[in-house]
Amino acid sequence: MNLPSSIEITELGPRDGLQNQKSVITTDTKVAFINALSKTGLRRIEVSSFVNPKWVPQLADAEDVFLNLCRSENVNYTALVPNEHGWNRAMEAGVDEIALMTAVSETFCKRNINTTIAGSIDRMKPLVDSAKANGVGIRGYVSCVVACPYEGEIDAKHVRRVVEQLLDIGVEDISLGETIGVAVPTDIDRLYEALDGILSPEQSILHLHDTHGTALACASFAMQLGVRRFDASSGGLGGCPYAPGAAGNLATEDLVYFANRMGIETGLDLDQLISAVRIIEASLDSPLRGRVYRASSCQDPSS
Repeated sequence: MNLPSSIEITELGPRDGLQNQKSVITTDTKVAFINALSKTGLRRIEVSSFVNPKWVPQLADAEDVFLNLCRSENVNYTALVPNEHGWNRAMEAGVDEIALMTAVSETFCKRNINTTIAGSIDRMKPLVDSAKANGVGIRGYVSCVVACPYEGEIDAKHVRRVVEQLLDIGVEDISLGETIGVAVPTDIDRLYEALDGILSPEQSILHLHDTHGTALACASFAMQLGVRRFDASSGGLGGCPYAPGAAGNLATEDLVYFANRMGIETGLDLDQLISAVRIIEASLDSPLRGRVYRASSCQDPSS
């Protein structure tokens, strides 16, 4: 197997994970969760989203969360930014990196960010310019790269077109979102084949959801293609309000356990990750589904 010697994981639990929870988690709990994640060895944590609180009330306290963090100098603290107003809020909060969002599906794009694909790219342009002028990192999310909850299977040539547009406006870190968790390794193969010549596996970030339990298989296959960077969410937190039925992200601790067993370095402390998951699960309405976390809970008499 042609596996990498190391991979890099971006933790999305505090943002992508909590935005879909039915109950609103307190600011103190979010801060404790992120502070615990900061001690695991993670180098990038997506803290929150500067969206209109009317649309995502679960993340209405983004400024307060950033204000109260115990920041580690080794961690980039990032946030999703939907528009110029969100960018201004993010700047005041002192983000290290912003994430911008588009999709391959027109229907999903309209449901998720209330604009067309072309409109989302136009909306990004001034944000990219401002971020670069202020020394703030940029990543671009491309949702529905395999399938859409409204339009069904996606033709990979459409992914290529959207990725080309992001590269053209200066977004170099691109996260390919398998938003509804239906992919198997052959889908990942077709995706990267379609991107050949414009975005190599080594340059990309892969964002997997685990609705059908195939995310780890897709991650393993992607590693063999050359992918080295992955998004994941502690405990398998996640789901999207605009993707009905989609389960949480690939669990961070599941990916770390797999990598450890395969001799792939992550730089992350698995025990510390599990401790962080315990902090957030205590405030949720239902148990988290991460397999390694659940296995550790069964083995821990105190849990």
